[in-house]
Amino acid sequence: MQPRDRNTSHGATIIPLIRPRPGQAAGPPVKPRLLDQVRQSLRTRHYSPRTEKAYVAWIRRFILFHGKRHPETMSEADIGAFLSRQASEAKVSAGTQNQALAALLFLFQQVIGRQLEWLGNLVRATRPVHLPVVLDRKEVRDLLAHVQGQIWLVCALMYGSGLLTA
Repeated sequence: MQPRDRNTSHGATIIPLIRPRPGQAAGPPVKPRLLDQVRQSLRTRHYSPRTEKAYVAWIRRFILFHGKRHPETMSEADIGAFLSRQASEAKVSAGTQNQALAALLFLFQQVIGRQLEWLGNLVRATRPVHLPVVLDRKEVRDLLAHVQGQIWLVCALMYGSGLLTA
């Protein structure tokens, strides 16, 4: 006589219970994770995929900076500390810091649903000062002395119209 298979009982096959797929909850619906909520909120508002990627990255950095605390437990001072560190220690540009601020404002106002107070003590990244480079009158005279024909005409017209200023 053959030994019985463990999956059979009196010759009948036992069918295992249906298990939920990976990522599916077996019980009541579970609230999506925070970054998934952010992604869904951005997609609902038709933000571009690149904006979504940047915002999620900034929010992830913000959470990691504060030791993986949930943003609902954080205050404006925590946001200010993160953004100030970006400007002072990480040496990010003003545009990059503004992007991080926009991502955090989106998180708190659109996803969490909390209006933020003024972030007045924020250390802001400074924009570099770009002075226009212009030629003085002697440099324009020297430039025009070294060109001839149609090129001279084009340069003289540019100078006369203000594109080559002295």
